Amino acid sequence: MLRAMMLVPVLLASLAAPAAAADSECGYRGLRVPGAVRSIAVCLPDLTTAGTVPGGYTDPADWEGLEAPGTVNPSGVPGIQIDGYFPDSSKTNPTHGWNHDSQFVIRLPHRWNGGLVVSGPPGVREQYANDRIIGDHVLARGYAFAATDKGNTGPSIYKDGRKPGDAIQEWHLRMAQLALAAKRVAAQKYGHAPRYTYAAGLSAGGYLVRGQLERFPWLYTGGVDWNAVLFTPEGPSLLTTLPLALRAYPRYAAGKPGAHEEMLAAGYPAGSEPLWDYHYKNLWDFLQRILREELDPSYDGAKEAGTPFCAEGTGAGCDTDYDYGSRPREVHAAMRRVSLTGRIQRPLISVQGALDVLTPISKTGDVYAEMVRKAGRGDLHRYYRVPGGTHTDGLNAAFPTLVRPMEPDFLTAFDRLASWTQNGTQPN
Repeated sequence: MLRAMMLVPVLLASLAAPAAAADSECGYRGLRVPGAVRSIAVCLPDLTTAGTVPGGYTDPADWEGLEAPGTVNPSGVPGIQIDGYFPDSSKTNPTHGWNHDSQFVIRLPHRWNGGLVVSGPPGVREQYANDRIIGDHVLARGYAFAATDKGNTGPSIYKDGRKPGDAIQEWHLRMAQLALAAKRVAAQKYGHAPRYTYAAGLSAGGYLVRGQLERFPWLYTGGVDWNAVLFTPEGPSLLTTLPLALRAYPRYAAGKPGAHEEMLAAGYPAGSEPLWDYHYKNLWDFLQRILREELDPSYDGAKEAGTPFCAEGTGAGCDTDYDYGSRPREVHAAMRRVSLTGRIQRPLISVQGALDVLTPISKTGDVYAEMVRKAGRGDLHRYYRVPGGTHTDGLNAAFPTLVRPMEPDFLTAFDRLASWTQNGTQPN
């Protein structure tokens, strides 16, 4: 990982790099990604997944489980795809056999509307994770599209960096770095920089949208976040909600009195009960352990990421028993490094599922909306709560009568943001 101060010259160099002229019929041979160690450009008849999947220019494993079955995406968007990576010392991303982090993809449609959309992936996925749920749709609308792997991927992100919080801090820097570079590439291709640049993302990618509008607002026209992860210095955050679920859910599943009430009190909404078992087995424990290791590595001593599914009452080092409030001051300082403030400086639309049981709405979306209001930025924020929406649309397959796919709501929000920022049309 490159430390934050080491990245600043790279970002500034990206702004100053001279544009290269296109010298092929497709217009890709002269394109250069400022700051990249490696970049490979190709002209494709279709930049959407309808074309990139059969051509091997994306990875369907990256978006597995993110969309509802039967989802129909647009296609038929010819243009240029550029894959590459920026300087980085970590090697968690094996895509293309590069074994190099800070990988990115940039797609430039031949018919450009003058806009750019920049995204980071949910969870610990790689740079193609948003191809189906975001990329296809914005490309069909005429936007250029750029996506980053956030600088580290997979179940051991906590190994990247020198001190607690470094890996997550890098996410913000990598997205800003790509936004700068993609603007320069667009200027090389089309003759001028994007007129509008939007940040968009789901889950951890939604957290990045908010962070970009707080930390690097000059890069963007606005943003849309979808079921965004929230970190705050004293809670709520995943490190305050997940341990509660890890303790109460096994007792709830065993029919123990009071456990259901504990789950509801922890923020897991009534009506979402059928979703709890899946999340307990697949997400809650995994994310608690790797995020806790990233922000509080001393909790389990020399062990890395604790013990999977340790029983309640095990004690020291067991993530089920984790109590963020009692942890030392340095742990709270690490959390503060990655926390959001609500001080957005560009228009933001947030969409949050009312049945989300990874980022429960009362502990995440509702809280961030209040943070924005208290920061005096309420006029820049619109917040939509989606009944039946849960963290990822893929769960509609197993729970078709319970889970409402949220992608249409996200796309409606994106179009509202575009109208708001381009035409001055205030969304409700």
